[in-house]
Amino acid sequence: MASTAHAALFEDDEARRAILEVRQRVDALQQANQRAGERSGDEVSQLRRSLLDLQGQIQTLQSDLAKMRGQNEQLQKDVADIQQRQKEIVKATDERLRQFEPISVTVDGKEFKADPAEKRDFEAALAVFRSGKFPEAGTSFGNFIRQYPQSGYVPSARFWLGNSQYATRDYPAAVTNFKAILASAPDHQRAPEAALSIANCQVELKDTRAARKTLEDLIRVYPQSEAAAAARERLTRLK
Repeated sequence: MASTAHAALFEDDEARRAILEVRQRVDALQQANQRAGERSGDEVSQLRRSLLDLQGQIQTLQSDLAKMRGQNEQLQKDVADIQQRQKEIVKATDERLRQFEPISVTVDGKEFKADPAEKRDFEAALAVFRSGKFPEAGTSFGNFIRQYPQSGYVPSARFWLGNSQYATRDYPAAVTNFKAILASAPDHQRAPEAALSIANCQVELKDTRAARKTLEDLIRVYPQSEAAAAARERLTRLK
């Protein structure tokens, strides 16, 4: 153990030098052994024991040198593994952070930045509406507007909330949401449709005068829209 602990302190070059020195001592002993015939039996026995001892030291040094090289190789492998793991951690962290970074979205002709959670929740509510579950869709869009009041999705969310309420015959609430679109986002792509929907609600509420006024305003403010074309046709049918 002492020999191993001592050899572990050697650098590779030092270990090689130690082996060479031991080998020189072995060569000297071998030469002395060749002249053993001139010496006494005790001297010969001593030389042989010294030779065996030195050979054992050489084997120990060679073993320690091999271990040192193996340890260096293992350290290099460990460092490479750590570097690879670090790269994987950085990549995974970047991917997780990107899940929370605002992204560019375009909805109803309007481009804006939105959190991934906003996009997910809006699209989930819209999917509910398209499945025909109008009460549930109304709840989802209402929750969306309360949770993300500054979101660029809000005008579109109000439009679909109003349509959900119209489908469930909650006409007063629908009118409120459609009017909110005209007040807060009159240039929004859905604004002409919102105005037409207000007139439809007023017709359902038997308020023909208000419906006519709404249709006339729609034609005046959005004369080139498809909603305006529909408004002109409906005016001819209102008494």
